[in-house]
Amino acid sequence: MPTIVKNFSDLDLTKTYTYSDYLLWQFSERVELIKGFILKMSPAPSRNHQTISQNLNWKIYSFFQNHSCSVYVAPFDVRLPIKSAKKNTTVVQPDLCIICDENKLDDTGCNGAPDLIVEILSPKNSKHDVDTKFNLYQESGVKEYWIVEPEEHIVLVYTLKDGEYIGSKPFSEGEIIKSILFPEMKIEVEDVFKKVK
Repeated sequence: MPTIVKNFSDLDLTKTYTYSDYLLWQFSERVELIKGFILKMSPAPSRNHQTISQNLNWKIYSFFQNHSCSVYVAPFDVRLPIKSAKKNTTVVQPDLCIICDENKLDDTGCNGAPDLIVEILSPKNSKHDVDTKFNLYQESGVKEYWIVEPEEHIVLVYTLKDGEYIGSKPFSEGEIIKSILFPEMKIEVEDVFKKVK
């Protein structure tokens, strides 16, 4: 019979786990599952991180309000189909994601690659988002990936083409972020970083 885990310290971080195991974890720490391995997430995001997330969510949600796609913000479980790993061994919680195929949505989150994912960097997670997640999202078929850089006030947009991400010129203040996937969605960079120090 499966065992419920109530303390993060009871997990063996050298072992690999599946989504079925993940569903039995009832501790307060937030974690992601990367190809079966547990990655403990940072504690509550900074105020700047939260502000950027709210700014983007408001703009993106407003655009998709009368659209068939759905917008979700963290914490929201996304189970990624990773070809180089066993099935159901990768669960991430992107800062923001857009899913246009309702068949991927279930009561526990998204089962499959979202169409667009946004990650907001913080000093503690930048390598994870720029390296690990970049590769995971590319491999799993996320069509567009935005990386928001709060320190520099820039947004990087990557679009999947023939299985590889192609990056555009970084969008900085005074410019409008353009999505290749959703060309009608245009967001001013100033609006992303409004009230951010």
